Amino acid sequence: MIGASWGRWPRYQHTIAPLNSRFDTLPATTPLLPFGNGRSYGDVCLNGGGTLLSTRGLDRWIGFDPASGILECEAGVLLSEIIDLMLPRGWLPAVCPGTAFVTVGGAIANDVHGKNHHRLGSFGHHLLGFELLRSDGAVLTCTAEHNADWFRATIGGMGLTGLIRTARLQLRPVAGPWIRGDSQRFGNLAEFFRLSASSESQFEYTVAWIDCAATGRKLGRGVFMRGDHLQTSPASPGSKFAPRKVLAIPLALPVSPVFGASVRLFNTLYYHRPAAQRADMRWHFQQFNFPLDGILNWNRLYGPRGFFQYQCVLPEQDCLAALTEMLQRIAAAQQGSFLSVLKKFGAMPALGMMSFPRPGVTLALDFPNRGARTLRLLDSLDEITLQAGGAVYPAKDARMSGKAFRQYFPAWQEFQHYIDPHFSSSFWRRVTE
Repeated sequence: MIGASWGRWPRYQHTIAPLNSRFDTLPATTPLLPFGNGRSYGDVCLNGGGTLLSTRGLDRWIGFDPASGILECEAGVLLSEIIDLMLPRGWLPAVCPGTAFVTVGGAIANDVHGKNHHRLGSFGHHLLGFELLRSDGAVLTCTAEHNADWFRATIGGMGLTGLIRTARLQLRPVAGPWIRGDSQRFGNLAEFFRLSASSESQFEYTVAWIDCAATGRKLGRGVFMRGDHLQTSPASPGSKFAPRKVLAIPLALPVSPVFGASVRLFNTLYYHRPAAQRADMRWHFQQFNFPLDGILNWNRLYGPRGFFQYQCVLPEQDCLAALTEMLQRIAAAQQGSFLSVLKKFGAMPALGMMSFPRPGVTLALDFPNRGARTLRLLDSLDEITLQAGGAVYPAKDARMSGKAFRQYFPAWQEFQHYIDPHFSSSFWRRVTE
C-alpha cells in the first residue's frame, strides 16, 4: 500500500498491519512503526518499505475517575473523541495541538503543544504513565518514577521506542465550552513581542497569525488572539455543545490555488477584516483551538504535489533579527501561504528526551511543494535557525538534513539506546544514516 502523511509528500510503499486489540502480538516483519491517524506532516510517521502498525483499532476506554479527571484509554483514541465525551462532563485534555484528529499515542510520540504552552507546557507534562510493548514481547509500565528513562525517551520519541498500548492522562476541569478574550492587530514583530509579554500572565491561550507576504514597513504584521475559559456552567444558556459545521475538500485540486497573488490578497483581507480588532470575543473551544478541523481534507488544497510545513523554535534572545530575516526571505520568494502562526513558548522544561518545545518563539508556515525552489528556501530558513541556536520540529518535517537534525537535537545519541531494534522510520533513517 502507498502511504503518505498529512503533507501528502513524500509517498512510500508500506505494508499495513492493523492492530485491533492491545493484547495483539507484533508481526515478525521488520522494520515496524506505529501509525495513528497520519496527521504528522512529513515522514516521521512513514516507514518506506517497512510495516506500519495501524493503531486506530486500539480505541477503547479503560477507566475514568470523575473526581480527579484521570482518564485511561488505549493509544488509538483520538483527542477529538476524548473532547466529545469529556467536554460535556466538564473536562478537557490539558494540552491540544492545532488539530483534534490525532491519536493519544501520536500526541505522546510527538509531545504535541498548544496555544497554552506558556502556562501548561506540552502534552507530556500531563501524561501520568503508559504501557510500552517492545518487539521482544516485553511490556514496560512507564511513569516519571518507574522506568523513568523509558518514560523520557518515549515522550517525543517519534514512535521508535516501541508500541504505546495504553496511556493515563490527567485532564483539566473546565466550566464550559467557551473561550473569552480579544483579537488585536499588530503592525510589526516588535509589537508582537510587546503583546505577547503583556498577555502571558493574563491569558491561558495566546497565538498570532502573521502575514508572511507583507514587505517593507508592513513586514511582521499580524493578528494576536488571546483568551481564557469562560467560567460558566455547561448547563447555562448560551453554552450548548452545538456540533460544528464541517466543509470538505472532496479531492486534490489539479492546481493549487495557493500562490503569490492569492496569498497576498487573502492575507490583506484577513488582516483588515473587522474581527481582527475586537475587544470582546467569544469562541467555542473547538473553533479557537482547531479552526482548520472544520474543513475536512484541507491538505488537498495544495494540489497533487502536496506541501511542506516549516516549524522552528528560536531562542528568545536576539530572535527578532532571525525572524525578520526569515520573513524577508519568505516574502521575497513568494512561496508562503495563508497559514502562518507565531507563538511564544513558556519556560517549562520538556519531559521528553527528544521533545521539540523549548523556551523561545515558534514560527510555523505551510509552503506548497514547488520542488527544488521550495527546498532551497527551506534550506535557507534552516541556515537562520541553526545560526540562532534553534530547532525544527520533526513532526512537521520532510526534508531537513541529518547534520541539521543532530544540531537541533543533541540528545539523539543518548536516545538511540532506547530505540526498539525492530522499529524504524523513514525520518529516522534519513537523518541518521
